[in-house]
Amino acid sequence: MFTQSAAFYDRIYTAIGKDYAAEASALAAVIRAAVPGAETLLDVGCGTGLHLAEFERQGFRCRGVDADINMVTIARGREPELQVELGDMRTLDLGERFDAVTALFAVLAYARTKDHLLESVARLAEHVKPGGSLIVEGFIPFSQFVAGRQTALLIDDADLKICRMSMSRQVGRIAILDFHYLIGTPQRGIERLFERHELGLFEADDYRDAFTAANLSFEEAEVPEIGFGRQVFVGRRGPASTDITAGVR
Repeated sequence: MFTQSAAFYDRIYTAIGKDYAAEASALAAVIRAAVPGAETLLDVGCGTGLHLAEFERQGFRCRGVDADINMVTIARGREPELQVELGDMRTLDLGERFDAVTALFAVLAYARTKDHLLESVARLAEHVKPGGSLIVEGFIPFSQFVAGRQTALLIDDADLKICRMSMSRQVGRIAILDFHYLIGTPQRGIERLFERHELGLFEADDYRDAFTAANLSFEEAEVPEIGFGRQVFVGRRGPASTDITAGVR
């Protein structure tokens, strides 16, 4: 996870161009098309809470869960009125169901294997009310992943300097992303940090199998506002919606 870089996570993804407000607005429309009158929302893997805060502004009553205590601490500090807690998607049991459950920014790819994907979707589905919806943002599909790709990011603020470089490799159907950071602040000088992320490379059919096993319908939605061109999958508990979203194919 982003344990090492949590304090700089928002600044990094702002620099990359991630637009949480636009994404939340577009996803709110998808949710309300699938579940007219939806009021409650659980965001699993909520990170620092930026999507969660935007969903609140869209009129949902929200709750967030993340497996990284550093992310939970940041989210609670930013939006103290939001309910954010520590939790693992594979064992999640909040004793509550919601009109919508979201798992965004490739969170389910951290399940790594097909078996764990099935477990995670089953746990998320247990938190969806009858007639409610599960919204999942995927990662790069297995068929499209390019190993050996290098990236570089430079942030040059007055009181914060960040150089982040990454390189990808692949072992079977798992992507391994190594992130190397040089971070400079007036308080701490220059620090070197390292994170390794291992993510499952799932195809749409893998998500379909997981949704179906959890007794959810399955559709792929067109949501251009989602950053990096990621797929969005929509499932509903109970009778399938006749019009989940105008962009469903």
